[in-house]
Amino acid sequence: MNTNHKIILMVAARKCGLSSLSVMALVLSAGAAFMPITARGQIFVTDSGDGSAGAGSIGEYTPSGASVNASLVSGLSAPFGIAVSGSDLFVASQINDTIGEYTTSGATVNAALVSGLVGIPTGIAVSGSDLFVTNEGSGTIGEYTTSGATVDASLVSGLVNPYGITVSGSDLFVINEDNGEGNGTIGEYTTSGTTVNASLVSGFVDPYGIAVSGSDLFVADGGNNTIGEYTTSGATVNASLVTGLDFPIGVAVSGSDLFAVNNRSNRIGEYTTSGATVNATLVSGLNSPYDIAVVVPEPATGSLVLIAGASLLLRQRRRQLV
Repeated sequence: MNTNHKIILMVAARKCGLSSLSVMALVLSAGAAFMPITARGQIFVTDSGDGSAGAGSIGEYTPSGASVNASLVSGLSAPFGIAVSGSDLFVASQINDTIGEYTTSGATVNAALVSGLVGIPTGIAVSGSDLFVTNEGSGTIGEYTTSGATVDASLVSGLVNPYGITVSGSDLFVINEDNGEGNGTIGEYTTSGTTVNASLVSGFVDPYGIAVSGSDLFVADGGNNTIGEYTTSGATVNASLVTGLDFPIGVAVSGSDLFAVNNRSNRIGEYTTSGATVNATLVSGLNSPYDIAVVVPEPATGSLVLIAGASLLLRQRRRQLV
């Protein structure tokens, strides 16, 4: 609570004849009203199951690793990339060559929001009303609206096995996996399709997932079993920020935490953005997990509720004095 709020409350309380002790209690209570109340977030993970049509799902978990619903959405066909926007989930299904839309509560909005994709859709990122989708086989990034309209099916072309994709402002950062031959790269492009640097960072063995936080990129390199940290300008911060993973394929960042999908051990591990292990088995028992999205709502404040309570106290005091 700022100084002006304190002064207003103290003056109002004095006018009502409250004692100094009561004034202090009122100010402290109102001060608590301005403390942020952090809402709980969710972790959403795509599981491909045995890889057959209809065997895949999306699971939901709390940031502490508890299962909310391991089959929040079921009946998917090789779901891979996932992105969240508000109350909507967008998921790339490799077998059906589609992007499906679902709510975060598990309802189907449109299982084939975007269809007829060419070359196996893998990664997906959302920015405003636009979806950006990587197509592994065709080596392209396509742009679509969140309502399913095609903006440009080949916004960027000439990539080599693109997988993970993330967006920061007007820039797209894309993983080129390159068949696990040690030539994997991160490419940078604008959201209008212009190439900024096709090899912004190079030398990955088998990269898949990528996440951005501020000016930092975090990359899951399955071949090296690591999460590496790089700047959005291409500098290496720590190529082995997190080690000892089991074929990490998806990565997400939330505040000072990293969440990594370990495909071969069917688990999600939690680490700090400085590389410390929080919980290497935060979520276990998954069935061939691929990508992950972590949503933590903006902090809310209880100011209106508690200030209303303080106002009620003042009104009651006035009635007592009349």
